[in-house]
Amino acid sequence: MGRSRRTIPEELLLLALDPTTGTTAQPQSLDLGLAGAQLVELALAGRIAPDGDRIAVVSPRPTGDPTLDCALELLRRRGAPVRAVHWIGGPRLGLRQTYLSHLERCGMVHAVAGQMCGVLPTTRYQATDTEISREIRARLDSAIRTGVPPDPRTAALAALAHAVGLGKHLYPGNEGRSSRSRLRDLIRHDPMGGLVAHAVMDVQNGAAAQPRRNPAAPAGRPTGPGGRPVPEPARGVPAQPRRGPMARVVAH
Repeated sequence: MGRSRRTIPEELLLLALDPTTGTTAQPQSLDLGLAGAQLVELALAGRIAPDGDRIAVVSPRPTGDPTLDCALELLRRRGAPVRAVHWIGGPRLGLRQTYLSHLERCGMVHAVAGQMCGVLPTTRYQATDTEISREIRARLDSAIRTGVPPDPRTAALAALAHAVGLGKHLYPGNEGRSSRSRLRDLIRHDPMGGLVAHAVMDVQNGAAAQPRRNPAAPAGRPTGPGGRPVPEPARGVPAQPRRGPMARVVAH
């Protein structure tokens, strides 16, 4: 895989960089998006493929990109297809900084040292060539404006931008509402990008922990009076402690 082409993780990060402040929009969800963008890039390179809601390695051959190859090797070591939500929701410490440092080495951004509250050291990253960011943005704008199905890379980038919440950063306010809606709709133009984008949103919504349950109550599930199953808490909502005499006894 040649390095003349920017990868989708790099483009997603450049989209998220604020040209004025040098900060990244949606930093927490962006980390999930970068992990998902790696999957899309590996799929476009023919190294992995979707298998239902899972990701399977179809070729362990290195791409030549050290960061992508690290992700590919981790996937290979799993030995079996892994659910996209589990992969994206796993620990990705330092992934955003890895890509920022790479963009700095490539001369696309430069680091600006500063301080928070006059004490804590901070680092912001300013784009050195805003033309690159404008070209990436123009591809999204064109897909939104014309309605013509975009190429797979642009479709996947749009899906991830929507999934991490960059729509309100790229198309703010009431005047950007229709553009944000069309950005969301682009998710259907790339199956892998759509799979990954939905996985990113599922992780953010707390829906990644358990596979879907069978509608029938499983054996061993707690029951209430009359043998009726005790309702489970809504997905993503922590169970509340039970109230009653026993709770008061324990409290004492």
